[in-house]
Amino acid sequence: MIYDRQKIVGWVMVISSAAYLAYFWRVRVMEPGPVLAGKDWFNLITAIAVLFVGVVNVRLAALRERRHRP
Repeated sequence: MIYDRQKIVGWVMVISSAAYLAYFWRVRVMEPGPVLAGKDWFNLITAIAVLFVGVVNVRLAALRERRHRP
C-alpha cells in the first residue's frame, strides 16, 4: 500500500541523514582540520531537516495505517 512506501521512504531519509550526521560529527568536528565553511553548515542543517522530515514521514505513515485499519 501507499503507507508502506511512505514508511520505506521515511526510513531511508532517517538512515541516510543519521549516517551523514555521524560522519560529520566524527570526521569534521572531532578530527583536527580546517574551520567549518559555509558549505559544511549548509550540509549540517540540510541533514537535520531531512532527519526531521523522515521521522515525520514514518510517524504519519504509522498513524494513517492505524486509522485506516478495518
